[in-house]
Amino acid sequence: MSVLEVRALSKAFGGVRAVNDVAFVVEPGEFLAMIGPNGAGKSTCFNMINGQLAPDSGEILLEGKNIAGLAPRAIWRLGVGRTFQVAATFGSMTVVENVQMALLSHAGEIYRFWRPVAQMHRVRALDLLGQVGMQDAADRPSRELAYGDVKRIELAIALANEPRLLLMDEPTAGMAPRERNELIALVKRLVVERGVSVLFTEHSMDVVFAYADRIIVLARGRVIADGNAAAIRDNAKVREVYFGTGKTFAGAAS
Repeated sequence: MSVLEVRALSKAFGGVRAVNDVAFVVEPGEFLAMIGPNGAGKSTCFNMINGQLAPDSGEILLEGKNIAGLAPRAIWRLGVGRTFQVAATFGSMTVVENVQMALLSHAGEIYRFWRPVAQMHRVRALDLLGQVGMQDAADRPSRELAYGDVKRIELAIALANEPRLLLMDEPTAGMAPRERNELIALVKRLVVERGVSVLFTEHSMDVVFAYADRIIVLARGRVIADGNAAAIRDNAKVREVYFGTGKTFAGAAS
């Protein structure tokens, strides 16, 4: 069974169809990239899968269960993690406290008052920070971190609910080439070890073609191509959408 199956998904804003009859699957352990030019419908599609937007029509099946229209919290509890294009943490909290908050939420303990929380799930939080290379910064205030390190903390938070599916919207946005390759290599290693499926959007073509197992391409709200890196690179329709005819993805890095 596929981890995620999207069927005939559509969403319109006024008279504009942002997503139009989109269908695709994410297989167990797959590292799937969703690419497309600005306005292709990628973020709208992500936001429907994550519950931030309700689809006008279609189904979103998580291991066979239709989650279309559920709230983000409900989808999180079903095992879907999420990172965002602009990463953010609670700056007034330490690094480890940010991860502890995610673990408390996953355990349903956020609203249990009059209990000391400083040590709750700390060991597990430190373990997650170790997995993303940030354990040494555990007790630093999050506001002191460089942006690349914030991205790593966000990844640790996204893994706190032990997701079966991880959604990553522009995970390397705002990062230098070396940082973004290090982050994606880290993500791929972790998800392979955990058997997590990943659906990610990305504008950096070097990242997409180096790390994605499969690529789907959206344009004007529709899927126009689906295949491995070689097939997508050689697809005439994809080249036309991105560059106009006669050009290729060779050397494209952003």
